Amino acid sequence: MRPKATKLCLAAAWLTMCACLPWQPACAAPAEYEQTAGLIDVRSTFSDGAYEIETLAKMAADRGFGILFLNDHDRLVMEYGLPPARNILRKREERNSINKRGAGAYLDAIRGAQRKFPGLILVPGSESAPFYYWTGSYFKKNLTAHEHEKRLLTVGLDKPEDYEGLPLLHNSASVALPAALLLLCALGASIMQARRGGAFRTTGLLTFTLGLGAVFIADRDPFRPSPFDQYHGDRGIAPYQLLVDYVASRGGLTFWNYPETQSGVSQLGPIRLDTPPYPEALAESSGYTGFSALYGDNITATEPGKVWDRVLAAYCRGSRSRPAWGIATSDYHDENGDALGNFRTVFLLREKSRAGVLEAMKGGKMYAYAGPYSDPVKLDEFSIGSAGGDGEGVSGDEVSLKGPPRIRIALSAAPGAGGPVTVRLIRSGKLIKTFEGPLPLKIDYLDKTYSPGLKTYYRLDMRGRGTLVSNPIFVSTER
Repeated sequence: MRPKATKLCLAAAWLTMCACLPWQPACAAPAEYEQTAGLIDVRSTFSDGAYEIETLAKMAADRGFGILFLNDHDRLVMEYGLPPARNILRKREERNSINKRGAGAYLDAIRGAQRKFPGLILVPGSESAPFYYWTGSYFKKNLTAHEHEKRLLTVGLDKPEDYEGLPLLHNSASVALPAALLLLCALGASIMQARRGGAFRTTGLLTFTLGLGAVFIADRDPFRPSPFDQYHGDRGIAPYQLLVDYVASRGGLTFWNYPETQSGVSQLGPIRLDTPPYPEALAESSGYTGFSALYGDNITATEPGKVWDRVLAAYCRGSRSRPAWGIATSDYHDENGDALGNFRTVFLLREKSRAGVLEAMKGGKMYAYAGPYSDPVKLDEFSIGSAGGDGEGVSGDEVSLKGPPRIRIALSAAPGAGGPVTVRLIRSGKLIKTFEGPLPLKIDYLDKTYSPGLKTYYRLDMRGRGTLVSNPIFVSTER
């Protein structure tokens, strides 16, 4: 801890600076962290977004954000084929994506924007739909693509080959045209040989047979990065776990994106899309970093006792190797939807760099907020110590205490932008206390109902002026 005199000098310097600048939220507590707001799940013209990466960087910087995550679609394809050669006799629809336009060009554009906006940290990534499967028939007009909108975000992949090798359906070069040309060439050669008669007829038949065999080998697409296809039904969590493990092996992070989406069931021309909400994926998969705790749909996964709490409880019991962290994702394409900045993830940074951002992300040093970007509520403090002063932790930390946990919470907004808010304190999946009051709001709560000897966790959420969701603090207490 810094000496008291140093703290006073820093506080005086801070107040002097604030008097000369437009209003800013108070700095984070404890003092070794700096709060920096970031935007996750933003699309550019590399996929289905409306703006170039450089334009998005300028917009984010102009609106006061310090971090911008680009999550363009890595591959956006739908394909249906007819037996016996489904990968050749098929209809394929492909839209703009990172891998269609070139992963190298995508990363170069991000690096170029980073040079133009050195005060903004740009982090590359993608949105992935690793798998879908067909039921029904095109001819019977009941063809349905299942799980096409079941999506994950990748974060922090820095090499073109990382994107090119993602284990996604169709994330390889199309074999249809080369295979068709090969078959035509083999057929032409065999006809010419057959016309010459004699032994040439046998050679022609052999040429056609070899060409046909090569076509069927190509149809199998043995070099595709995903071992799955869309014709053999539901494969459960396996295709998604494969992507999580792949990204982790390359030093990246993964987040389940909008697991309770209400837009996954729709009609697309003659094809029905059927992706029901998938919050249980949080419990079925492992090794991922977190999930969308706030986005543009109604969310129940963060309610006390629901799937997020089940995952955190499993971590406390030791049956999961890591917790799951909550973030806000924007699914941002243009200003016709929610404005850029209305879904923010605020990071507690020890170091303001890309490495510092990824470290905070891995460790749960962040909270999610949804509300107008120009007038946010700020979580100035969420910390846990004990009445005796031993131990102190913030979001993502694990602390050991000798007595009842003491929870400190501080929320603020811009001057004149206060208003009543409701704060819920949740312990191990149960709502233990509700606080209400105008902003700014400070809470100092001693939890005398804790269970000594058990590893537990605390988290909070806030409603009233937007919505705020914290990440948990894990607590172990002596008996």
